[in-house]
Amino acid sequence: MSTDPAGAVLVPPASSFDLDQPWRLDERVAVRPEPFGALLYHFGTRRLSFLKNTTMLAVVRSLGDHPSARAACAAAGVPDSRLPVFERGLATLAESRMITLDVIAGQGPA
Repeated sequence: MSTDPAGAVLVPPASSFDLDQPWRLDERVAVRPEPFGALLYHFGTRRLSFLKNTTMLAVVRSLGDHPSARAACAAAGVPDSRLPVFERGLATLAESRMITLDVIAGQGPA
């Protein structure tokens, strides 16, 4: 894992997103629930993201409460057959810095 010049942890591309790592919602992200899911706004990057269903919202909101993204998905009731869809969605959120590795929970890079 590497960092950018500002010291932020750089997230791997979607193809290497790891469901078994601890993730959390970035502290600079505001969540606005909507009937279709939610809007996420990142105050640092000024990016807006849409969550297209309430299950994804439950996963994203609970990431910091679980030891891994996989565990957050399981707790939200995501069946194994739908896990690849949620993995791609979480990878996209990681690439846009809406979610970030929880380096404290995972003890971060050495």
